Amino acid sequence: MISPNNFIYFFTVSGFFIGLIFSIINFTLPENIILYTAEITLFFYLFIHVVIMNFVDIKRFGVSLFNKKEYEEVSEYFISELDIREKRMDALLLEVEKMNIRYEKESKNVHEPKVDENQKAA
Repeated sequence: MISPNNFIYFFTVSGFFIGLIFSIINFTLPENIILYTAEITLFFYLFIHVVIMNFVDIKRFGVSLFNKKEYEEVSEYFISELDIREKRMDALLLEVEKMNIRYEKESKNVHEPKVDENQKAA
């Protein structure tokens, strides 16, 4: 895929190797080799940025990579689906809570000792 970043990476690496070859051919001191390699790499890096600013339409790449309208439609769909599921889950939890309360009431009635009427009178 064509991306401005790919151009930057390619020209920076190319500039480094061209600078390294040029420096090794023309200079013998290690300081000069490092200095001129860095300068030529920086020149290529800045040059490709100028080219991209003037000749590459970044907005066109951005639209093709990220369609905002489609993203918003899909997001709204997922949000509505999550809202529906959340309401279903709340209803199920409410039913479970009601069942638990009913179970606790029934279990209390079963476990209470039955008192005979004769014992109540005494």
